[in-house]
Amino acid sequence: MPAAANAASPLTGPTELLWPDGAPGAVGQDAADQPSLTIYQPAAYQANGAGVVVCPGGGYGHLAVGHEGHDLGEWFKARGVTAFILQYRIAPRYHHPAPLTDAQRAIRLVRARASQWQLDAHKIGIMGFSAGGHLASTAGTHFDAGTPDAKDPIDRVSCRPDFLILCYPVISFTTEYTHVGSRNNLLGNDADPKLVEQFSNEKQVTAETPPTFLFHTDKDTGVPPENSVLFYLALRKAKVPAELHIYENGVHGVGLAKNDPVLATWSDRLADWMQGRGLLARH
Repeated sequence: MPAAANAASPLTGPTELLWPDGAPGAVGQDAADQPSLTIYQPAAYQANGAGVVVCPGGGYGHLAVGHEGHDLGEWFKARGVTAFILQYRIAPRYHHPAPLTDAQRAIRLVRARASQWQLDAHKIGIMGFSAGGHLASTAGTHFDAGTPDAKDPIDRVSCRPDFLILCYPVISFTTEYTHVGSRNNLLGNDADPKLVEQFSNEKQVTAETPPTFLFHTDKDTGVPPENSVLFYLALRKAKVPAELHIYENGVHGVGLAKNDPVLATWSDRLADWMQGRGLLARH
């Protein structure tokens, strides 16, 4: 998948393993087998109680943890939001359901330990870029309330995100706008059509899907903007609050678009949206 920026910036900050005793379905014990969260936490006086799990893109085959991870961690931290950069399991070592299992666990873990990070358990969202946007949109359309009698207390907590932020996301797996590489890395080259339909997320939106912010560019040839449009229209039909911004210029994979003074304003629109939803106010 083409990218407009490199992923050189390393993640910084404390790291929490999603499953300290080993992830379900792990095929080894290397770093790639141990999904984790890297935490970007603002100072206590600045924290506003909101938290967001950030899913870098990379076609479900690598993770762009620099411009779609670290940079966002710093951006949120500066605005009083605690960011958790998710390093989820990817192909070729892992396929579905590992990435979704990791994303759901991340939301549960952050919500279960909200008090530890000075968070409001009802202001926990998920953000994703490109294939990470597909993962975030999957978390927003495939969730449960938790298992009340689970042995692990974290599994008793809901994995429904309170809001979604989708940046040039992969959404559809069944249209001409599909990013085939992401679909194949997640589901395999010969996936069951029912599974492909199930994870074509514009078809999975309901009234319970969280409020959503979407950002894309008209000139994105890696993941066409129709992906965002289809999801937005589904949200509209389900009467879910949504905001969509499509900029004319900009290639795929721009992250915060630091070198483009026009495209860089998309993050201002995000801040406005979060402010309007009470996600930037001091708690």
